[in-house]
Amino acid sequence: MKKKSDRVDTLFHKGKVLILAYDQGLEHGPTDFNLLNIDPQYIMDVGLEGRFSAIAAQAGIAEKYHVDHYKDVPLIVKLNGKTKLSKEDPLSLQHTSVDYAEKLGAIAVGYTIYLGSNHEQQMLVEFGKICEEAHQKGLLAICWMYPRGSNIQEEESTETIAYGTRVAMELGADIIKIKYNGDQEGLRWIVKAAGKAKVVIAGGSKKTDYEFMQMTREVIDAGAAGLAVGRNIWQHKNPLLMAKVLKEIIFNNKKPQEILQELKNHKY
Repeated sequence: MKKKSDRVDTLFHKGKVLILAYDQGLEHGPTDFNLLNIDPQYIMDVGLEGRFSAIAAQAGIAEKYHVDHYKDVPLIVKLNGKTKLSKEDPLSLQHTSVDYAEKLGAIAVGYTIYLGSNHEQQMLVEFGKICEEAHQKGLLAICWMYPRGSNIQEEESTETIAYGTRVAMELGADIIKIKYNGDQEGLRWIVKAAGKAKVVIAGGSKKTDYEFMQMTREVIDAGAAGLAVGRNIWQHKNPLLMAKVLKEIIFNNKKPQEILQELKNHKY
């Protein structure tokens, strides 16, 4: 059995990570996709050719598409999920086991917690047990931490995000995926609140290229370990180019202005 430290070495390069997220189909429905990127095969091609650190997907995608040479891209299996159809306080319970994720070849498992929901206790308990199981198998545990629900007044406040980050770390998360609220100094504090757990930033909805490049620079400078990006890659007209650009910022510490100049000089 591989050790958890081996999985860290597989996932991270220079202490940083760029994850291709493709778990939106269950959560958002098909409205995020066009005729090209609705096909999981296309996403697997992007993940492989773009040399992403890993691809995050639900088990059904993994078992059908993360096969053969696509296994060269490390796999993160989401263990829970919910649709957007219910208007009640969010509850996302486990539907895939850690055992099955391991059989699919995952190096890590992911789980979403909606902190502040009336149902948060169920998710906290489930994720704590998932961390135990994952670590016993040498897998990493990733928490998608989204404060949301009737008990949350400001889900994007720095204090609320920091609280969620700390909760995830204390439950056993190795990596914590959060939203960036634009407060760079606040993010430095959030990263500190995570302790030895790594903080990665959600890509969110599609932005302009420069906006996304600038956001990436800001969060890396604040101490984030990288990004978990979906729509800003596979909704892009040139996803492989965007992947190269993000990797230059994340792994090679380049500034957006440098990259724009290099693009003008046709260096990519």
